[in-house]
Amino acid sequence: MRLLLVEDDVMVASGIKLGLCNAGYTVDWVPSAERAERALESDSFDLAIVDIGLPGVDGLELTRRVRDRGLEMPVLILTARDALHDRVQGLDLGADDYMVKPFELPELLARLRALLRRSQAATSAVLGFGPVEMDTALRRITLAGEPLELGPREWTVLEYLLLQAPKPAAKDKLLQALTGWDKEITPNAIEVYISRLRARLEPAGVCLRSIRGFGYRLEVTGSSGDVAQT
Repeated sequence: MRLLLVEDDVMVASGIKLGLCNAGYTVDWVPSAERAERALESDSFDLAIVDIGLPGVDGLELTRRVRDRGLEMPVLILTARDALHDRVQGLDLGADDYMVKPFELPELLARLRALLRRSQAATSAVLGFGPVEMDTALRRITLAGEPLELGPREWTVLEYLLLQAPKPAAKDKLLQALTGWDKEITPNAIEVYISRLRARLEPAGVCLRSIRGFGYRLEVTGSSGDVAQT
């Protein structure tokens, strides 16, 4: 999942970005609303984390502009303001959640997971498909009941495939989920991660089918491939 962090405090932004990257997210950081708008014009993000107290255009106005453009990605507002009026205004302008500084990283991660599940129409932290079960809260995957260890990028690809299943996942969306501005990943690299996942999943009866010109779809060998959400 690719996140946009809009925060003008370099130390705060560095700490948040480090925590999110360690949790497996791809994070792009910008220090102003103006740069955030430029980023949103050229790239796609799964979620935005926006500080209210930005220089120039503030986070509330940025949130309003995001919604006026028709962007539906979740927006989580971070702020030192804890007045009821500020919280209500942020939510009324289109924010999906609101956190007051200081906050603990585990709570931020839990709120992000909830917002991302909601945006992907998933209702649980546990994603399942056939013999694959991924617990996004505990960062644990099992395959046919046995632990499955994956690298960060393979995890990201499989999580996106599980969120889309049984529908196919677009290759360009997978690329966006993996690519940050500081880490360029080529379309051919996606094939590498798909190949690694196939080698791990196919012995347990999970097929990762290529759809020419579009992307990939999870299927269970010998079944209809229906999702088993838990």
